[in-house]
Amino acid sequence: MQDPVLFSGDLRYNLSPAGDASDAQLAEAAAAVRLYPTAAEATAALDEGVGEGGDNWSAGQRQLVCMARALLRRSRVLVLDEATSSIDPQTDAHVQHALRGAFAGVTGLTIAHRLETVMDSHRVLVMHAGALAEAGPPRELAADPGSRFAALLQAEDRDGQ
Repeated sequence: MQDPVLFSGDLRYNLSPAGDASDAQLAEAAAAVRLYPTAAEATAALDEGVGEGGDNWSAGQRQLVCMARALLRRSRVLVLDEATSSIDPQTDAHVQHALRGAFAGVTGLTIAHRLETVMDSHRVLVMHAGALAEAGPPRELAADPGSRFAALLQAEDRDGQ
């Protein structure tokens, strides 16, 4: 979702292009990812217009619409490619929590530079120069001072990300 896809129409259509979700389900999904603070506010916004490609929405809002769409689909495999790169860290943490709850038991592949995004993963693969540099549970790799993953975490902390 580095380039989130939105369609011309309204928010309702963008959350459920097949039209197979109720307004209550749409509003709950939108609120779950913090597209709107509450389901009531999300319900009121379902008729809000979306321009071609979502050009009238911010990059972060477009990502949140796609996250809400993913929540509604309940797929067995979830692939996230920098899916929260345009979202502030607080909203990212909330979205990650919502996704972990909604997709428990689902196979997930997350590509991320914001490492906090993958800290609750079962396993991370650290890539360097196009090759696998190391793999393992993120908390174990983070605790190993010789780990590339630990060095990346330390660099991220220094950079204030």
